[in-house]
Amino acid sequence: MTAKIVVVGSFNMDLTSYMERLPRLGETIHGRHFQTGPGGKGSNQAIAAARLNADVTFVGRIGTDIFGDSAVAQWGKDGINTRYVLRDAEVPTGVAPIWVEDSTGRNAIVIASGANLKLTPEDVEASAEAVARADVLVTQLEISLDSAAYALKLAKQSGVRTILNPAPAAALPDDIIALADIITPNETELEVLSRLSGSDVESAARMLLKRDDQVIIVTLGEQGAQVVTKTGSVQIPAFPVQAVDTTGAGDCFTGALAVALAEAQPMNEAVRFANAAAALCVTKPGTAASMPTRAEVEALRK
Repeated sequence: MTAKIVVVGSFNMDLTSYMERLPRLGETIHGRHFQTGPGGKGSNQAIAAARLNADVTFVGRIGTDIFGDSAVAQWGKDGINTRYVLRDAEVPTGVAPIWVEDSTGRNAIVIASGANLKLTPEDVEASAEAVARADVLVTQLEISLDSAAYALKLAKQSGVRTILNPAPAAALPDDIIALADIITPNETELEVLSRLSGSDVESAARMLLKRDDQVIIVTLGEQGAQVVTKTGSVQIPAFPVQAVDTTGAGDCFTGALAVALAEAQPMNEAVRFANAAAALCVTKPGTAASMPTRAEVEALRK
């Protein structure tokens, strides 16, 4: 059975500079290399899912500029359904200048959201037929909170499983948190969501649980991921690799998790599958370009 995934979210053109080390405040340094490429959390998650053989529909808004054209071309290459992508003639496509440190793969990112923030609940409603057919709906916070919340509500009305990737980090109302069956923060996002600074991961994650059947999956980088429910907690180890660029790893994890759950893989196995995909992602530079294929993931997780 082919997994059917709907992603409601963002596209940004990534403008990536690679350098020996990240600059300090007020400092100018020389970069080693610069490249542009398709990014944005929603698009990255959609591409990750598509490369893992899912049937993916993307819902979003981009400009009528050259970056928007690049988005459409990339989605076409990956076989993503763009019927519900809107082109905005008044607002530019989102961009994300990114700095990557050569020695560690660590990154710093600034987002200028552009057309992403013009996506409305009405735009999301137009995709209701596709959402109703989906196995899993995924959304994030690079679009307006109203639109992300509406996407979660629309999916729940149709009995569709929901994943919220709460990034960039933001405090969220309890009623929106309650709409997500699965929430996938990293440690920074978990701290913001839980409003618990310095707490251990399990305690902070458990604070987010609003329903007995909810799952919080905290991505921990090279430490893997922590799966927290009302009744327990387990850490799923990462696959050890040499990181080149960590940009997009969290998006890859969420996209892969959606596919595995849509295929009815048990939760812990689904997280292990997502860990494998994210591990492969960090071994290559870029975001969309680094999303692995199904064959690559299956080979690593054997």
